[in-house]
Amino acid sequence: MKGLPTGPLFLCENCGSPVPQDAKKCPTCGRFFASVRCPSCNFTGPESLFSEGCPICGYSSPAAQSSNRGSAFSDTTRLAHPQKNRGLVTPLPWWIYGLTLAVFVAVLVIALITLTD
Repeated sequence: MKGLPTGPLFLCENCGSPVPQDAKKCPTCGRFFASVRCPSCNFTGPESLFSEGCPICGYSSPAAQSSNRGSAFSDTTRLAHPQKNRGLVTPLPWWIYGLTLAVFVAVLVIALITLTD
């Protein structure tokens, strides 16, 4: 089929659109990428590890793609990656708030000591 990538297929985790391997942000939704995550096994790492597909499970590797060539669903199943619910935001750990408060209090104390001298 013409127009389909020959190597591993990279998808934006946010909107699901195909993304070039070396992209730093999604051309469709603009989300920035810090690393690549395999949709099959959830392994996360730099894009250089994924040049031949997932190094852990082999997702989208040339060997896996060639074994699917006879299947009518081989090109569409790669795109049918389920989207995550992005509506819920995970709160920061409690220690982040404590550390931020401690730094703020320390800066306040230093400022008060400096001003009173």
